[in-house]
Amino acid sequence: MRRLKYKIVVRVLFYISLLGLAAGSYCYLKDQIPDHILVEEGETVPALFHFPFNSIIEETVEADSSQQTNIPAENLHMTKSENGTYQIRCSLLGMIPLKTVELQASDREIVYPGGVPVGIYIETEGILVIGTGRVKGADGQNYEPAEHIIQSGDYITGAEGKKISKKEELVECIHASQGKEVGLEVERAGENITLYIKPVKTEDGEYKAGIWVRNDAQGVGTLTYEKENGTFGALGHGISDVDTSTLLELKEGKLFDADIVSVTKGEKGIPGELAGVIHYSNGSLLGSIQANTPTGIFGVMLENGMNSKKKATLGGNAEQNSSSDKNGAYEIAYKQEVTEGPATLLCSLGSGVREYEIRIESVELNKKEVNKSMTIRVTDEELLEKTGGIVQGMSGSPILQNGRLVGAVTHVFVNDPTRGYGIFIENMLEQQK
Repeated sequence: MRRLKYKIVVRVLFYISLLGLAAGSYCYLKDQIPDHILVEEGETVPALFHFPFNSIIEETVEADSSQQTNIPAENLHMTKSENGTYQIRCSLLGMIPLKTVELQASDREIVYPGGVPVGIYIETEGILVIGTGRVKGADGQNYEPAEHIIQSGDYITGAEGKKISKKEELVECIHASQGKEVGLEVERAGENITLYIKPVKTEDGEYKAGIWVRNDAQGVGTLTYEKENGTFGALGHGISDVDTSTLLELKEGKLFDADIVSVTKGEKGIPGELAGVIHYSNGSLLGSIQANTPTGIFGVMLENGMNSKKKATLGGNAEQNSSSDKNGAYEIAYKQEVTEGPATLLCSLGSGVREYEIRIESVELNKKEVNKSMTIRVTDEELLEKTGGIVQGMSGSPILQNGRLVGAVTHVFVNDPTRGYGIFIENMLEQQK
């Protein structure tokens, strides 16, 4: 009797495990399917999945409800007319529904790949709080007046009813309080609140609140692309505060000319770096930064700023690439067109933009962190010798495959600098539509 009960328990646990595995596999497959895809007008609907998923995921193309018909993918040419809306219904083995993918016809954009280093300077909307600390009072005791009041990641936008945008203005306001309670207007998680802090008089006679703040950021990155109309995209990821990991809220930003002066080679556990000099002069101002987003920074070039069609003259084997027009423009690839296999990236190590060989190792069409949609590996011996692979400062380096611009480099694997992540160019361009 006891043995029979034991067998029943084992069987129940086995079936529960099978159900859990099946549910997990179903959720995994569903997560791999994008919610929508773009298709160039006039093209047939592409197959979303290749080996090994193509043997278990069935794709059925359906027209919109007004047409009441299904059309074989090989006969369906996408149009941008009102009735030209379609869907791909994905099912497991043709029986279990997974997801419906919306299809949208689109004009394939043509852009000018960058690869050139740029100097980035941004000012935040308000004063970013990166932490609080102790101050030594005139009585010799330690105080932390902002503790449990101000939080890391808060933006101070005003004090005593007066709008402020620079940390010097905050310091002046706190000192002027002469120890009386100060009301600070703060933006926290999208909400505006007022917090009250009582500054402490220090040994040198000044009044302080023990708030660590920052209101600007600067650094060197890589330009990803420029459009014919002068708009640009760079980095492939947003600019976040190094202390809080908070995406900086942009007040205004500028793009400057920059030069790479040295390269620190990346090693396992130690990220490398492209060290650059930013030319902060009116003659070196390239454009304005208008948005800082999770998929990159975006803005508009000045008329006398960088024209990537001229400055990013490609070296190395780029001249052999027949897909670019005479001016250096490239078509963009949609995410479902990016494949595992050989590709190249464009970057400058200080002597002009060069094209280096890489390999795209994996592609995820529905990655939640869109700037980690591709895993890439540097295979170019020259680049490996000089940098060890991907280093800081290369974020935004354009990735080319099959004659099209497919994305940009975003991150490096700290424990393997030969590998890193990339973002689809489609995701970057969405920010400018």
